[in-house]
Amino acid sequence: MFPIRDHNPSGRTPFVTYALIAINIAVFLSTLDLNQSPRALMAFYANYALVPAFLSEGYGYSGLLTSMFLHGGWMHIAGNMLFLYIFGDNLEDKMGHAGFALFYLAAGLGAGVIHWLADPFSAIPTVGASGAIAGVMGGYLLLFPRARVDILIILIVIFRVLPVPAWLMLALWFAMQLFGGWSAPADQGGVAYWAHVGGFVVGLALTVPVWLRLGGPRFWTRTHGLPPHPETRYATGRSRVPRVQGRKSHSQVPRIRRK
Repeated sequence: MFPIRDHNPSGRTPFVTYALIAINIAVFLSTLDLNQSPRALMAFYANYALVPAFLSEGYGYSGLLTSMFLHGGWMHIAGNMLFLYIFGDNLEDKMGHAGFALFYLAAGLGAGVIHWLADPFSAIPTVGASGAIAGVMGGYLLLFPRARVDILIILIVIFRVLPVPAWLMLALWFAMQLFGGWSAPADQGGVAYWAHVGGFVVGLALTVPVWLRLGGPRFWTRTHGLPPHPETRYATGRSRVPRVQGRKSHSQVPRIRRK
């Protein structure tokens, strides 16, 4: 299950969303050469990633911010930027450009703090924008719970695009992060589930003033949880694209957590 688009057009050009995507991609491309040297990569992460143990020792606070613009691989950044592209424009439409930029940074910082509190002595570097993007998803849930989101379902060789209400897709995603946070070993790399959970909750909370300004419960009554404008129409159906089995590779890239 993977979201590929929503049916919720934006009323203004999302300049901040586009700028954030461009900055993340530019930073990722500029650091690709570091993958050739695990030692250089770890030194880079020590300076710019979020390392909870550093915060517990009283330094490394800048990593709360800089880690939001680092990514651990092509699929990592592709997935994060797709989620930001799908959900970011509508929040920027409601919050304004400056408001959305501050919201995004605040959600990312909040996600980093929650990740630190969940495992304050971890020495594993954490990188990724998905804590901030989880905040965007939390805000989207509050403002547009019934907006339709197209998700891609892959069953062996069958590709199916299925439209579902945003609340269902986002609730399932949040439940998976909670389950992952409780079940994943705390001393191993992988996905920073608690950063996702924290970012989602922080983003939802930060969107409450916007929701109240729009009318609060009256906004939901007026819009029925749907976008307050005609939705985009897409043709959906089964894809005939064949499934391709990729090769597994064994990399010497240092262990990190992705968020």
